[in-house]
Amino acid sequence: MTDYDVLRVFCAANGGYGNELGVVRDGSVLPDREDRQALAAKLGFSETVFVDDPERGAVDIYTPTLRLPFAGHPCVGTAWLLDVPELVTPAGVVGARLDGEFSWIEALPEWVPPRTLRQYADAAEVDALPVPPPGEWIYAWAWEDESAGRVRARAFPGRDDGIDEDEATGAAALLLTDRLGRALNITQGRGSQILTAPQPYGWVEIGGRVFLEGPEKQPRSAGY
Repeated sequence: MTDYDVLRVFCAANGGYGNELGVVRDGSVLPDREDRQALAAKLGFSETVFVDDPERGAVDIYTPTLRLPFAGHPCVGTAWLLDVPELVTPAGVVGARLDGEFSWIEALPEWVPPRTLRQYADAAEVDALPVPPPGEWIYAWAWEDESAGRVRARAFPGRDDGIDEDEATGAAALLLTDRLGRALNITQGRGSQILTAPQPYGWVEIGGRVFLEGPEKQPRSAGY
């Protein structure tokens, strides 16, 4: 059996919404990348994290179809779960901290794969968008209240892996924060909340609420 935890990351104030995340705390049970990729595909979360060293915070992140050097909501959720001051990702060392109900990480925009940040006239236009065909990774956004830094957003990964829309995406929020150069309060998907803030030397903080749904077990089968 492969044990894993299920978290919801970037939840709303009432504990609802958030993007689901699978975390395999003992990555040694699946040391091979092919097996990890197969499990990530089988679980079907937008990302699944394998923890290779819980004390150092060394992690390995997968979508259902590919391995990522860095991703926002997996790092926010895993840092909260492990309660560590940093995570070690292939992209670099991610700072982490807890502040009341929010879990925060600090990362660099250059760690994020290319995303198309597409601005719309208002939140209603973003709400009405259909899911685009696979191809381009699109972060659709509009101001809800520009003076207050409130943003409405939706994320379309453009992958042919069953994830048509991501409920909450920290990496895309990081890129938007870097572009706009200001702190943001983002409502994404059906109602998830992402907070961001620029930091010195190009770093960006991303924060949100994390809830533990519970531990699960994935039966071993061919390839696991």
